[in-house]
Amino acid sequence: MNQSKQYRFKEEIKQKSSESVKSIKKLLRQRSLVVAFALLLTGLGASITSISFKTGIAFINNWRLELLESYPAYLVLPVFGLIGGTLSGVLIKNLAPAAKGSGVSQIMGFLRHKRVPMNLRVGLVKLVSGIIAIGSGFPLGPEGPSVQMGGSVAWQMAKWLKAPIAFRRVIVAAGGGAGIAAVFSAPLGGFIYAIEELLNSARPVVLLLVIITTFIADSSAIFLQGGSSKPAFTIDFSFSPNDFFYLVILGLIVGVFAEFYCKYVLMMQNLGKKLYQNKFVLKMSICGFILGTIYSLLGDEFHDLDKLKKIIATQNLDFSINPVENIIIWAILVVFILFITSGLAAAVGAPGGLFYPMLILGGATGLIIGSLIPENAPNTYIFAGMGAFVAGCSRTPITAMFLAFALTKNLLIMKPVLISCIASFLMARAFNEESIYERQIQIELED
Repeated sequence: MNQSKQYRFKEEIKQKSSESVKSIKKLLRQRSLVVAFALLLTGLGASITSISFKTGIAFINNWRLELLESYPAYLVLPVFGLIGGTLSGVLIKNLAPAAKGSGVSQIMGFLRHKRVPMNLRVGLVKLVSGIIAIGSGFPLGPEGPSVQMGGSVAWQMAKWLKAPIAFRRVIVAAGGGAGIAAVFSAPLGGFIYAIEELLNSARPVVLLLVIITTFIADSSAIFLQGGSSKPAFTIDFSFSPNDFFYLVILGLIVGVFAEFYCKYVLMMQNLGKKLYQNKFVLKMSICGFILGTIYSLLGDEFHDLDKLKKIIATQNLDFSINPVENIIIWAILVVFILFITSGLAAAVGAPGGLFYPMLILGGATGLIIGSLIPENAPNTYIFAGMGAFVAGCSRTPITAMFLAFALTKNLLIMKPVLISCIASFLMARAFNEESIYERQIQIELED
């Protein structure tokens, strides 16, 4: 009886998928120019919002860092966190409650036919509130909000187009992938993410629409930022047969750690809902103050996530400033602090993504393990760790590989990163098949 039900359920899914593809093909035949214009605007909109997001964050963050040159950290950082959390919370609560959280789970909820508000208002509130929160010191990244902003722009395009529901789902997923592409300068990463995580579909017509949108987003982002796409890090890598075994070990360790991180973030989110219930502004304010206080007690490199990621990637530690003389101990400190603080930020529903802290946590873990292995290139393990942590949390090993590759634009890194990503993915999936975002849907969309 159960097998019969499962068979009918699978057949219904196949039928719906087939009908969706037919409706999309019909739309392409009848209004191909309008669809092309919608894809162009979606890709362009995703790139503009992503660039605006990163620029706004940099502006507030630089202002905060400049104040640290004149005033003590124990005064600047807690006050900035308190004010930033309050302003961001007020905007979200009063204008668009759907703008809270990472943004990825909201898009995934919409694609799974849940009632999630999707419009330009949500995207704009996400943009402004995310800039304020992350710029004020919340240890989160721009990629999650960029996914939601890209999806919101895409939804608006589909509404103006009066497109069928099937096309709206595809273009929203494409807009989310475009957000990833624009933030990381990774068109393939955004394309794979939309297919691997958001849509779970490989229909040719769907692939075509998504890849066009993500490449438009990446190309327009490059043009708007000066017309060149340089890697974030220019680093040499090495890969020998002996590294294969160690990279698998790294992936397995990171996979366990990534699942532990997922459980911690989800536990913190549930705890935040129980303690504060609907007092969103209050918990954002308190969280901002606590985060600022924690980071004020640490070294200068912890005051700027971009600087912290750069130090890990290049191993450029200035021990005259940092009192920690052992790189492993320092990396363990990074893991501990970012693990705790990013979980706190996610617990209150701050408008920021988790990919950024995932990359730093994975990079620091790779640095620890790579430093223990004789006769190796630590850079290889650092970037393999970055990809592995993203793969373990998001259950998207191919996307994770392309995101790590996008940071260096070095093809030599793809093989070692993929080895660790697959090992991490399989290990994490052995504990739970669902990604952190799939498990966040129920928590973030309930209230």
